[in-house]
Amino acid sequence: MENVYFDNAATTKLDSRVLSKMMPYFESVYGNASAIYRLGRNAHSALEDSRKIVSEILGCNQDEIYFTSGGSESDNTAIRGIAYANKDKGRHIITSKIEHPAVLETCKSLSKEGFEISYVSVDENGFIDLNELQNLIREDTILISIMFANNEIGTIEPVKEIGKLAHEHNIYFHTDAVQAVGSVKIDVNDLNVDSLSLSAHKFNGPKGVGALYVRKGVKFNPLITGGHQEKKKRAGTENVAGIVGLAEALKLAYDELDENNERIIKLRDYYLDEIKKRIPYIKINGDLEKRLPGNTNISFRFIEGEGLLLNLDNKGICASSGSACTSGSLDPSHVLLAIGLSHEVAHGSLRVSIGKYNTKEEVDYLIDCLVEIVNRLRNMSPLYEEFLEGEK
Repeated sequence: MENVYFDNAATTKLDSRVLSKMMPYFESVYGNASAIYRLGRNAHSALEDSRKIVSEILGCNQDEIYFTSGGSESDNTAIRGIAYANKDKGRHIITSKIEHPAVLETCKSLSKEGFEISYVSVDENGFIDLNELQNLIREDTILISIMFANNEIGTIEPVKEIGKLAHEHNIYFHTDAVQAVGSVKIDVNDLNVDSLSLSAHKFNGPKGVGALYVRKGVKFNPLITGGHQEKKKRAGTENVAGIVGLAEALKLAYDELDENNERIIKLRDYYLDEIKKRIPYIKINGDLEKRLPGNTNISFRFIEGEGLLLNLDNKGICASSGSACTSGSLDPSHVLLAIGLSHEVAHGSLRVSIGKYNTKEEVDYLIDCLVEIVNRLRNMSPLYEEFLEGEK
């Protein structure tokens, strides 16, 4: 097989129906959405129709949705924007040790500007410690930012409980839901969320476009200044074609969510069961119940993840050893270290993320290739040889 794609947590294939919906806004309805003539008004109408679709799916008001260039910009805008706008109330922010770099690096940058950041721990399955979170809250805490679901191990956090805790202490709660939106039903009011980030390319939409929900009444400063677009909170001519694509992809994802999730979960569980049967000395990372439908993360002992990926690539298989933003690094995943894995075990991890276009034939091909590759790499490993000798 060629180009067998199992890295849907990194990005997804654009749905052809989404592309069809976008095309008129490249070719005929190409006006600037801020212009007052008909071509501009038509683009503006498409922009607001898209905003309405997103708001209805998230359970919020239309004027609480702001369009961005993607998840990283949404995270930055939420965290920096709330921090700067509320610094007169306090400069303390709480996040977790397993956040995406878009959150961790933003918090790191803010720490150099006089803000204090506390990092809540997680257990062996990646769930944050709610008691520790409670204990970290101070009088000057202005924001809690905890991801909805982890991009590497798929664990879905107790978002509603986190939001309730934040509101009991009059603290804003932001969640990076980039991995969850499109796979999990979300109602921001029911979940006590004040701000939420999402990105279209994670649910078969276009790259380079995202959205940010901010509850009405939450003070936040713009990250990008200039024009009056997005209610003066995000300057720059709107990417109308991309925004239309985001809304259509999100609508399709939610219309087909139950059907797609049922099939994806069956493939995921079949893959995990077969790997457990056919390959010894493995560890499945993340919770097996409260988990994103298509996510799997397995550590293969006595193997380097980079070697595993290169060998899979030679077989035409795309997978990942961690998040896409850090896959070029030789350092072990900060997420896997946070859940208690040793450097050695963390180095041998493989993330396989199954999407709606994957088939059982592809999963069978992946399993067969993994069995062959793991056996071959282990037979070349002196550590594995020493281990077997010790087992005798």
